[in-house]
Amino acid sequence: MAETQQVDAKAERRAARLTKQINAFAKEHGGAEAQVAHIGERGARIVLVGEDGGWGDLVAPSVEIAGQAVEKAGVTVHESFDGEFAAKVRTGPYEWTRMAGIQLGGPKNG
Repeated sequence: MAETQQVDAKAERRAARLTKQINAFAKEHGGAEAQVAHIGERGARIVLVGEDGGWGDLVAPSVEIAGQAVEKAGVTVHESFDGEFAAKVRTGPYEWTRMAGIQLGGPKNG
């Protein structure tokens, strides 16, 4: 019983930290929306898109903890990263260069 309580307390602390990070992102970007995706043994990825088109992501140890964090943060959560939600993302020169490098055989050093 004590071990279960310790695991639950650890999960709650992790969810609280993620919630704080989501709220900070939302404040910096005029609001935020999210999408949670399972990424295997590593847990879940929380993709955040700000009202200004800025984006970022966080990794949670599980889909459940990610779900708790986005719920506590009060952001809109999308089932998938497509259509209208994806269109809100604004990319800059870095992303375009990086994407082009990957398409042409990988990022270049230097």
